[in-house]
Amino acid sequence: MTLIVNGERIEESAIREEAERLRPDYERVFAEMEPEKREAQLLDWSKENVIERVLIQQYAREHAEPIPAEQIEAALEKMKKQYRDGEESPRKLTSEDEQKIKKGIQLQMEVEQVLQGIGKDVPEPSRGQIEQFYNENKERFKSPEQIRVSHIVKHINWQNDEAVAHVQILKAQSELKGGNLFETVVAGYSDCPDKGGDLGYITRGRMVEEFEDVVFNLGVNEVSDVFRTRFGFHIAKLYDRKPPVQHDLKQVKNSVIGELKGRMQAKAVDEFVDCLKSVAKIEES
Repeated sequence: MTLIVNGERIEESAIREEAERLRPDYERVFAEMEPEKREAQLLDWSKENVIERVLIQQYAREHAEPIPAEQIEAALEKMKKQYRDGEESPRKLTSEDEQKIKKGIQLQMEVEQVLQGIGKDVPEPSRGQIEQFYNENKERFKSPEQIRVSHIVKHINWQNDEAVAHVQILKAQSELKGGNLFETVVAGYSDCPDKGGDLGYITRGRMVEEFEDVVFNLGVNEVSDVFRTRFGFHIAKLYDRKPPVQHDLKQVKNSVIGELKGRMQAKAVDEFVDCLKSVAKIEES
């Protein structure tokens, strides 16, 4: 399928490239859709994305303010520094190739200028909008539960097989049951003895699941039994627990305003693109 947008020819390869860019997130979100329908919808959305991008670029070429040459040169130099020296490095490109890259940089800057112009006049959210968004999304403005935990760990690796690690962790457990301080046993047995094995305050999602399943169910000052994770054997002690904290509107007001303005700016861009599409000549061949 070839697109012709206001006389500009867009090859099918551009749509396919857009589809591959979208595919990972798209297939995750629509995993339960029938494969044929999912692929057809992906291609349709990719086509619309390409059309919208071309329309904005066409508008930008015609209406954007001139981009200073030195600004384009600076962007090119910055891009060069992001690459290592190699066969395809921009430092080794011909002058003709550099001119093509500069044109691409210029177009990108023109598009950004147009998009910023569309969103600059978006009004500040009203107090009612701010309060409504906060009330509807309170869970997003809550600090999760935190625990402070320390552990003794015996890793299982090429230097320490499972049987040896298990014997060592049981010796550590025996010393704890004999009344020795947790921090002392950490120093004598743990493969990670720094800071007495203290991991500081952690939230769910930071550690592997099998570790969190144990430590988040401990009471304050409680020591766990020996347990196994993919890294080896552990004994953990919980020192403190901080419950989830709901942040009030005053604390998160700037974040709420920023998100609301971002949404309004995105809506303004969508409406602008819809206007371009309504008068565009789009053909398929």
